[in-house]
Amino acid sequence: MTVFASYLIGLREGLEASLVVSVLIAFLVKSDRKDRLPQVWGGVAVAVVLSVGFGALLTFTAARLEYTSQELFEAITSLLAVVFVTWMIFWMRRAARALSGELRGKLSEALEVGSLAVVVMAFLAVAREGLETALLFFAFAQGATTTADPLIGVTLGVLTAVLIGWGIYASAIRINLTRFFTWTGLLLIVVAAGILKYGVHDLQEAGVLPGLSTYAFDISAALPADSWYGNVLSGMFNITPQPSVVEVMAWAAYLVPTLVLFLRPQRAKTTPKPASSAA
Repeated sequence: MTVFASYLIGLREGLEASLVVSVLIAFLVKSDRKDRLPQVWGGVAVAVVLSVGFGALLTFTAARLEYTSQELFEAITSLLAVVFVTWMIFWMRRAARALSGELRGKLSEALEVGSLAVVVMAFLAVAREGLETALLFFAFAQGATTTADPLIGVTLGVLTAVLIGWGIYASAIRINLTRFFTWTGLLLIVVAAGILKYGVHDLQEAGVLPGLSTYAFDISAALPADSWYGNVLSGMFNITPQPSVVEVMAWAAYLVPTLVLFLRPQRAKTTPKPASSAA
C-alpha cells in the first residue's frame, strides 16, 4: 500500500501539471499559434529536469549526513512538504474551476511579450508542481519503506496523470475536476498528517524535541509491524503501533482542524446589486 499512497501523490500533482500543459497547448492550437508549441514544451522539459534534479539533490544530501544531522534534515523536509501540500490542497480547492481561464490569460500576455516569456510561463506553471512532488515524495519515502515501492507508485501516478491530461485535451474523457480534487485532497490531508508525524519523530530522534520514549499507547500485539495490515497502515498513513505522545498530538493537531477547514462549504461570491433609482 506504500505504492498506492505514493501513486496518489504522483497522480494528484501530476494531474495539476498535466492540466496546465493541456490548457496551454489547447489555447495555442485554437489560437492558430502552433509555432509557439516548441517554447511550451521547452519550458515543460526544463521544469521536469529541475524537479528530478531537486529530488536527486535531496536524496544525495540526506545520504551523506551523519545520523543526527540526517534525522534533522529529513524532519525539515517533512515539515516543508506538509506546508506545501496543505497550501496546494486549499489552493486547488479554490481555483479548480477558474484554472483554465487564468492560464489562458497569462499565456495571452506571454505571447505578446515574446518566445522567452512563453518558455518562462510554461516552466513556472509546471515547475511548482514538480518541485512539490519531489519534496513530498522524498518526505513520504523516508518514512515509508526502503524498497522501490514509493518510486514505482509515484511514477505510475504521474503516467496516469499524463494520460488523463491528454484525454481531457483530446476531449476523449471528461471528469469533474472539483470533485476529483476534493476527494484526493481529503486523502492527501491524511497522508500529510502522517508525514508530519514522521517529521516530529525525526525531531525527537535528533534531540530537538523530547519524549521519544514516552509512548501514547502500544498496540504492537494487535498491529504487528510485520503484518500486511500493519504495512498498509504504516505505508499509507504512517500509523505505527508505538507512537510517542508528541507524535500523536502533532498528528491530531494538524488533521482535525485541517479537515474541518477543508470540508467547510465555500462561500459563493456575490456581486453587489445596483442601487435602484428613486422614482
